[in-house]
Amino acid sequence: MSRILVIVESPAKARAISKMLGRKYVVKASMGHVRDLPRSQFGINVEQGFSPKYITIRGKGDVIKDLRDAAKKTDRVLLGPDPDREGEAIAWHLQQILGIPQDAPCRIEFHEITKTALEQAVKQPHPINRDRVNSQQARRVLDRVVGYKLSPLLWHKIRRGLSAGRVQSVAVRLICDREQEIREFQSREYWIITAHLQSGRKPFEAKLLYRGKEKIELADESAVREVLSGLQGASYLVAKITSRQRKRRPQPPFITSTLQQEAGRVLNFPVRKTMQIAQQLYEGLDLGKEGAVGLITYMRTDSPQISEQAGQAARAFINDAYGPDYVPGAPPVYKSKGRAQEAHEAIRPTVAERSPDKVKPFLSRDQHRLYKLVWERFIASQMSPAVMDATMVDIQAGEYLFRASGSVVRFPGFLKVYKETGATETELPELHEGELLTLADLDPTQHFTQPPPRYTEAALVKMLEEKGIGRPSTYATIIETIQSRGYVVEQEKNLVPTELGFIVDDLLKGYFPQIVDVEFTASMEEKLDEVEEGGTAWQSIVEEFYRPFEENLEHAEQEIENISLAEEQSEEKCPKCGRYLTIKQGRYGKFLACPGFPDCRHTQRYYERTGVSCPRCGGMIVERRSKQGRRFYGCSNYPDCDFSTWEEPSPHNCPDCGNILVYTGRERRLLCPNCNKRFEEETAPIENRP
Repeated sequence: MSRILVIVESPAKARAISKMLGRKYVVKASMGHVRDLPRSQFGINVEQGFSPKYITIRGKGDVIKDLRDAAKKTDRVLLGPDPDREGEAIAWHLQQILGIPQDAPCRIEFHEITKTALEQAVKQPHPINRDRVNSQQARRVLDRVVGYKLSPLLWHKIRRGLSAGRVQSVAVRLICDREQEIREFQSREYWIITAHLQSGRKPFEAKLLYRGKEKIELADESAVREVLSGLQGASYLVAKITSRQRKRRPQPPFITSTLQQEAGRVLNFPVRKTMQIAQQLYEGLDLGKEGAVGLITYMRTDSPQISEQAGQAARAFINDAYGPDYVPGAPPVYKSKGRAQEAHEAIRPTVAERSPDKVKPFLSRDQHRLYKLVWERFIASQMSPAVMDATMVDIQAGEYLFRASGSVVRFPGFLKVYKETGATETELPELHEGELLTLADLDPTQHFTQPPPRYTEAALVKMLEEKGIGRPSTYATIIETIQSRGYVVEQEKNLVPTELGFIVDDLLKGYFPQIVDVEFTASMEEKLDEVEEGGTAWQSIVEEFYRPFEENLEHAEQEIENISLAEEQSEEKCPKCGRYLTIKQGRYGKFLACPGFPDCRHTQRYYERTGVSCPRCGGMIVERRSKQGRRFYGCSNYPDCDFSTWEEPSPHNCPDCGNILVYTGRERRLLCPNCNKRFEEETAPIENRP
């Protein structure tokens, strides 16, 4: 019996595949890439068409020897890394190392780790796609050019250890630009008047919108008083009811970017965690008697399409589980954005009938939560639309018009399985035109316009995708890198630029405008796609970028003066040598370090002082972090004093009970946690400053 060697990237994937293919196949793992550009040198021969110099990655010698020995003992080699650019490059490097002929049909692709998919893949091997390899090679060379040419400039002019990247620099710019918008934002006051009404005993709310035919805007309290005066004694009459039926269609199955966004919003997963767990679900988990199987299809994809077989299986499951009304007449079709790779499928469960409850005993909590999200989204995407009765009610009160809106779910459709984030339905009581309503209360509330929100990881992923920056498979690395370099820190799940981030961003804007230009970076992604499609030579793209970049680099070296970052000194002394510790910025935020480095290497945690004294012991209240990363406030004398609060403490005391007041909400209103009373800052006594 002939023996066949199959090489994939990871041991977990190899174990799952080995059990499914049987004894004829020997399955081994390359442990990712086996060759790459050298770390210690540029590794690109510019004069010879940007020819890359590949070397064996340190520590991979034994892996390569093992693969070569296995190849000699088998009759054929099949290369099965992931079905994307990076996987194609790994397969190409393995082909070179193992001496497989260039045009040999040695490449196999599968988008899910199931017995059927694997058996089909090994029957249909094909030559390695050189256009896809060239696209990956172009990206790697471009990133090396920027990283190895631009980073030393930042070392010389600012400080060592910094880096610039072709895509990470654009991400930093987006975050810095948003922060600048927030700083320049001027808040504007406005008021909303809500009428709390009743029809019979059923209460509902309506908002004031018009005076006569003119839309009303309440800019201050005097305008509110005028309206309230005009409403005194008014009757509230249902003037008009507008109802219409509408359909709400389900969202498509997940692609990489939408999975990252939804897992961030619903599960509070960072992008990297989402991808790590998705990789585990794809590569295969042990389901007891069933053995190790892949639970989801390949998680790096930009196509919402699914196979015909997957669609049919989903429809059959929906019919059995929920009934024929929940199966649409024709399978839904979802269109891709931009240059999606249509050969790929969306992220979906490999078996529709394998519900989250069935696999729950075999998965960790986080694995189950992510699988449940993928399964529900996929099943919902193949279900009938929800049918809603949307109602708008106009209520006349003298010359003023209030409006109430609501809807009733007539047929849940896909909502039976998947509730979309942010979607809420307000149900109104049954009303009739000409009906007189009872006013329970008029509630005027003060508001202030808010600046645009800072980016969360999910929001940044959405923006990068919309702008065509990078690829979803790289977003986790981008977000991790800009934090590890100290350009951005995460505060309350928001990405906030540091002083260093602003300095680097300003430097790149001034001297390397193309590097941080959103449209230029997006157009570069399109050109890399063209290389993959065989329409453009990869060297020409690198050449087009390199020449002006080299000129900008020479100009910047001559023009930029050294930028000194003043280190902030703390009030604490080093316990080892007595020097005052300095405040430094690291990947996980600020920390204290001894300025005597390298003679003294002492470091310790840094706590942001609030300027408020502890109500129990008189110590300083400082900002801390829980194990989950959530911010809270506690006494600096911990563990001797265990005072803590989730809300930010204020320098004010409650005039009634003397308890410390805290800030709540985006408008930072004062609240006494003991009395549950709210106060204006001007009226609250200031008593607990240190």
